[in-house]
Amino acid sequence: MGQSRHARRVLLQQASALLKENVPQLDGDRRRILTALLVETAGNWRLFVRIAPPDERADAFLVGPEGLFAVTIATASPQGPALHSLVRHAEESCAGIRDGRGRELTGSAVHFVLITPGAQAAVRDAGPFRVLAEPDVARLFKRTAPHLGRRQIEVIGEQAGRILRGYLPLRVQTPGSGEAAEGFLDAGSLVDAEVAAAQLRPFDSWLTFLHPHQRAVVSRDYRGPARISGPAGTGKTVVALHRLRHVARRTAGPLLFTTFVRTLPPVHEAAFRRLAPEFGDRAEFVHLHAWVRRFLAERGQPVDVDPRGVRTAFGRAWTRHRAVLEPIERHDDYWRTELDRVIKGRGFTTLEEYRRPSVRRGREVRLGHEQKAAVWQFYETYQEMLAERGLHDYNDVIDIALAELRRQPLETRYAAVVVDEVQDITLNGLRLIKELGGTGPNQLLLVGDGQQQVYPGGWRLSDAGIPVQGRGEVLRVNYRNRAEVLAFAQRFDARNEVDDLDGAAGITLRNAEAGNTGGTTASWRGTEGDLAAELTRRIAGLRDTLGQTALIVFQRQDLVRCRRILREAEIPVLSLDDYSGAPDDHLKAGTVHRAKGLDFRAVLVVEFTGRPGDPGATGAAAEEASDLRDRQRLVAATRARDFLWWGVVEDTFGAAG
Repeated sequence: MGQSRHARRVLLQQASALLKENVPQLDGDRRRILTALLVETAGNWRLFVRIAPPDERADAFLVGPEGLFAVTIATASPQGPALHSLVRHAEESCAGIRDGRGRELTGSAVHFVLITPGAQAAVRDAGPFRVLAEPDVARLFKRTAPHLGRRQIEVIGEQAGRILRGYLPLRVQTPGSGEAAEGFLDAGSLVDAEVAAAQLRPFDSWLTFLHPHQRAVVSRDYRGPARISGPAGTGKTVVALHRLRHVARRTAGPLLFTTFVRTLPPVHEAAFRRLAPEFGDRAEFVHLHAWVRRFLAERGQPVDVDPRGVRTAFGRAWTRHRAVLEPIERHDDYWRTELDRVIKGRGFTTLEEYRRPSVRRGREVRLGHEQKAAVWQFYETYQEMLAERGLHDYNDVIDIALAELRRQPLETRYAAVVVDEVQDITLNGLRLIKELGGTGPNQLLLVGDGQQQVYPGGWRLSDAGIPVQGRGEVLRVNYRNRAEVLAFAQRFDARNEVDDLDGAAGITLRNAEAGNTGGTTASWRGTEGDLAAELTRRIAGLRDTLGQTALIVFQRQDLVRCRRILREAEIPVLSLDDYSGAPDDHLKAGTVHRAKGLDFRAVLVVEFTGRPGDPGATGAAAEEASDLRDRQRLVAATRARDFLWWGVVEDTFGAAG
């Protein structure tokens, strides 16, 4: 090839890096030989490397001026059924490829090569193979009888890239050739190849695949708290996991990954242990409220939140104040949220604080001074009802822990704290996070997307005293959802304004760049009586990937109805409440609140349009509820990578608004 020593050294570095990144499971012999082959592709050659574990198929395919080669790496020639299987797979895979002049290649056009590790190439019963020893790899690329031109090689290589399933196209470029967009590599092609390869690997490995465009964010040095935002499917959590590993390598001490979503920590812990098993004992993955309760128990302040008792206290307070509040908004759930996400969630302790302008971000119903005074009286009654029974709700637990942390900080500080789905944490929860993570360099990373907020209300990071100016990343490319799934999800782009979690303009899903092709979607509409047959039919078509499929609904009572159908059809089901990320063959099922932050190969969404006795909200409250539902729909749709089915069950109850 006439390469200088420097050029060949650069090619070796490129080849080694490509194989390490894309085929990490290679053994030593295959890694050395494939590296040597890859170096030779700097000319008019194309190499396709098998990314699956060794089996009865060729380790690689080569396309060049000398023709089409199936390459096997072994100390001896395969024999018997193994040989027949290898030859049949290679010939059948390549049959039908056209050579650029309209001629169709037959299976006999494939040449078989056996490369033996080490210096010795003596092989008995070589069969159809041309045998080369490892030091003689370059002889395969010498022009002896070239019969394919550059254009033909490109045409054949393009077709091979489509039909050789389980093989990844890899190529290096000679320094100074001018063929590459960045350095010596064709960056766009390489990125596409990496994404395609990741999708062919087992699905659990896809969950930690880092898009090449995001690697700079992983290693960036932040002089204080940082945040990562961006629309659904842009890889925010994957970046966070890789960054946690990056920081762990450069620090000592414990690591914390927490979130408001109770089902996420075990799933992300499993992913992190696959990604960085050496740091498994240092990294703690825990739901925020679970961390808080454990912390208070260690400080001698155990709390026990009794959900039933809390609901009773709220109901009694509502009975006392509903005559005043119902004319403003008739649904008690609206006022429950006002207490949870506004008054208590923001840590208000006086009516004056509650009356300040702009404290009800994300709430559509306008409240005047007198109306806020009535709400405050409702809040005080609710607190009295809790105190009478010695109860606390979740907001109280956060308040107690925050006060305790400020009184006496942790004796051993976390080296790094990552908070996922941060948009659904209350403002007081954020203040607690600040006390845990601190504001030092690379200590605190906040990850979220305002458009995926599934609870009402809102805040800005600056409201919690967390400075992120100049340390924010907005991811823009969606590569989780294949193109058809992404297009379907973009229908549910929520109406409300989306920011980057600190007030600056954010990127909505509708404006995200698509980084993934293909995908399939389907829609269905019918009555509840027809749902069972349609749902079981769809699930039957997903039997091979049932363990990577989720059924998502929007209300707990809807989940009960669907679980009944699944039980009668004898479909194995695992609740998302119990899902830990471990592979199995069970369909996952749960509400959109439990599905947040999770990825699945296929998703079935069932949306019930009405239920008995629900008169529906009106006015500003209805707008707020509609925005919230659109965000929930968006979250549900974007859980799917390859396939999305959306079923709408029409209201058969005849309820009027």
